[in-house]
Amino acid sequence: MIYQNYQTIANWNEPFRIFAEQAFRFIGQGHKAQDHPLAKGWMAWYEQISMMGFTHQRPEFLIQPVVTPDGQSTEIKEEIVSQSPFCHLIRFCKVNTTGLPKILLAAPMSGHFATLLRSTVQTLVQDHDVYLTDWLNVRDIPLSAGEFDLDAYIDELIGFQRILGPGAHMMGVCQPTVACLVAASIMAEAADPCTPASLTLMAGPIDTRINPTKVNELAMTKPIAWFEKNLISKVPMQFAGKGRSVYPGFLQLTAFMSMNTERHKKSFRDLYALRKSGEHEKADAIKDFYKEYFAIMDLAAPFYLQTVENVFQKHLLPQGAWQYKGRSISPGALKKTFLLTVEGERDDICGIGQTLAAQDLCTRIPPYMKTHHLQAGVGHYGVFSGKKWHTQIYPVVRSMIQSTQ
Repeated sequence: MIYQNYQTIANWNEPFRIFAEQAFRFIGQGHKAQDHPLAKGWMAWYEQISMMGFTHQRPEFLIQPVVTPDGQSTEIKEEIVSQSPFCHLIRFCKVNTTGLPKILLAAPMSGHFATLLRSTVQTLVQDHDVYLTDWLNVRDIPLSAGEFDLDAYIDELIGFQRILGPGAHMMGVCQPTVACLVAASIMAEAADPCTPASLTLMAGPIDTRINPTKVNELAMTKPIAWFEKNLISKVPMQFAGKGRSVYPGFLQLTAFMSMNTERHKKSFRDLYALRKSGEHEKADAIKDFYKEYFAIMDLAAPFYLQTVENVFQKHLLPQGAWQYKGRSISPGALKKTFLLTVEGERDDICGIGQTLAAQDLCTRIPPYMKTHHLQAGVGHYGVFSGKKWHTQIYPVVRSMIQSTQ
């Protein structure tokens, strides 16, 4: 009943949030009005009300044109090139540009939409033909489409990599690093010509026994039966996926926010103060972050429970016990794929060394084809977004991909 109760409250609150958002925009339309102290106070208040809730719709990617060093601007084309009941494969490429390296960017399925990687795409598309896994919200997918588990996720990656063809590259960010490593291993074992030419694993839980974080420790505190009993719910009747067992996005986001409650409280206090003082640009930056952060999606229960058990509790991959459709899978099958692992010095979600562990698992990749980058001064999100991703991490990624050409 927890999902139904949440949805009932969300439905009741929605008219108030819509009214508050419209009132905020109405006041902000008049430059003279929004500069009045009373108007700024009302704007700040209405804004707070409008943000008291989550949305279950994916925001737009809004990838901006790429500007070359000589000042030339090139538009970015966005198109869906393949789709399954659970995922769209979206291509981002520069208009009228061909021959760039193809890269499959695997987005996390962790309660947020693939737009969380907007900054990653914006940077990669400068020099690459980018294909992104745009996972769909399972609460909008009928039960007739079947269940979605960890093997199905891996199947999607393999299928998409084959669409890109031989010589293409693969990048996993956070949670899907494990699935990416497994998918590449399966393809290598089968001598698949579309096996990734390079594999970039960024801030992912390859081996969470190393420097465990609060997130890792939480997964170890309860048996998997507890997670199934307390976190899994049925999609309410008003949605296409009615009756589907899911880990609701609102539960996952609430859990993440509870680990940094004071930081989020401060952000909203800062937003109110900045809006009231008329510092709209700074206020907009905070609001834009939370609009993305509060756009949530549900996770299919089989996928979520298998991820918790196999990755965070049993550590099957680093222990050589990973099973895919009944057969053992080992990263030792990879021989010709360049490997890059990236970690953040201040990452409080994936501890230092957890992603690096992939280097030891890929025993047959020659040392000269392996690279590790530890980025100073960044947390988890700073590994794949922000200034240091763009100026310090991305050049390493680009250089590694170029070395395979």
